[in-house]
Amino acid sequence: MLNRLLFQRIDNSPLIIFRIFFGILVSLECFGAIATGWVKRNLISPKYTFPFIDFEFLQPLPGNGMYFYFILMGLLGLFIAVGFKYRLSIISFTVLWTVTYLMQKTAYNNHYYLLILISLIMCFFPAERSRSYDVKMKPELESNSMYTYVKWVVVLQLFIVYVYASIAKMYGDWLDFSTIAVLMHSKKSYWLVGDILQEPWIHSIIGSVGILFDLLIVPALLWKPTRKAAFFISLFFHLFNSIIFQIGIFPYLSIAFSVFFFEPETIRKIFFKTKPAFVSSYSSTPNYSNTILVTAIIYFIIQLVLPIRHHAIKDDVLWSEEGHRMSWRMMLRSRQGKGKFKVVDKDTKEEFIIKPKDYVSRGQERKIFAYPDFAWQFAQYLKKEFEKNDRNVSVYLENSKISINRKPYVPFIDAKTDLAAETWYQTKHHDWILPSNFGNSKN
Repeated sequence: MLNRLLFQRIDNSPLIIFRIFFGILVSLECFGAIATGWVKRNLISPKYTFPFIDFEFLQPLPGNGMYFYFILMGLLGLFIAVGFKYRLSIISFTVLWTVTYLMQKTAYNNHYYLLILISLIMCFFPAERSRSYDVKMKPELESNSMYTYVKWVVVLQLFIVYVYASIAKMYGDWLDFSTIAVLMHSKKSYWLVGDILQEPWIHSIIGSVGILFDLLIVPALLWKPTRKAAFFISLFFHLFNSIIFQIGIFPYLSIAFSVFFFEPETIRKIFFKTKPAFVSSYSSTPNYSNTILVTAIIYFIIQLVLPIRHHAIKDDVLWSEEGHRMSWRMMLRSRQGKGKFKVVDKDTKEEFIIKPKDYVSRGQERKIFAYPDFAWQFAQYLKKEFEKNDRNVSVYLENSKISINRKPYVPFIDAKTDLAAETWYQTKHHDWILPSNFGNSKN
């Protein structure tokens, strides 16, 4: 039964059209990052980009190098779309995008992480076997079929993303819709819909639909009686998110995933009317089927465990942020912080009050007071800056307070801790983060 589920051959039209959509979208994402100033704001202008901890060796190219870097990724996206040197193009894009993701986290977004995962998966799919430049150059590569595991890998990845996103929303501030009110407050100036988005009844609809959509959309798309309705609901949901939250290509990439839920023949008739039909049939499993199964099992175990790792870390992830990233905890909270960084020369006992604007951008300044890993990294950065002048220093964050979802400010980081002398642990709680008022509950 497993062989029939995973290794039956079906029409590959969904994979081919997804390759085209995917390539175009990532190309737009990369060129758009240049046009909107994202590259300059996050990778060129800052003195320090706050890379992922343990990946500090990944630094932006000097001068205007990152513009050329993103132009290259944009071109690779186009190569993927047309199937030009597909395997080289998709692997190159995956590596370059992953490096970019790890290079900075001021503009962290779960969607950027999803793009890494989908790009990685696409490296192993035979997406160039039809309607591609590669096939024109080598006609013997052409094929009108693919194994069904291609579809199920994508479906399972999406199911994990959506279900974890739904579960993460099931906490107090989302369930009483106060988080929605915070998210919508910044949309007040929107033409035509700004005032409507401030209405409590709208908040209750958005909050409820957010949970139900994420929880049910994949099963609804899989079940034929609800598939069409689910698709149009998905279309509205993602276009709404695109307009209101302006989150790049993600809504359109989510819509593109829909091709894997419809019958392959349906997709062929819509997008490739001249493409020869493939009659679904069972075929013997490929010689590498065990390798595929083992690899997929390992991959999805990681995908299942990584988003819940915060349960193994002391205190609440909503408070400490430890275990938040790469866990599909999307649009869950708003954080503001304040405090004062003090540097003390260990030898002379001289004290310096730091003006963050002398070292970081405005966006980074908001992060260093609200997120513990940013505070720790900023302390390490200050330590190295003072070492350039032969000063051995300690770094403290005094009067540290944060507000989550616009609630009253409360103390956050221990003012007596020399952050420059601390070690960061990826899987442990840091005791210099003061205890939350959430008790021992977990989200």
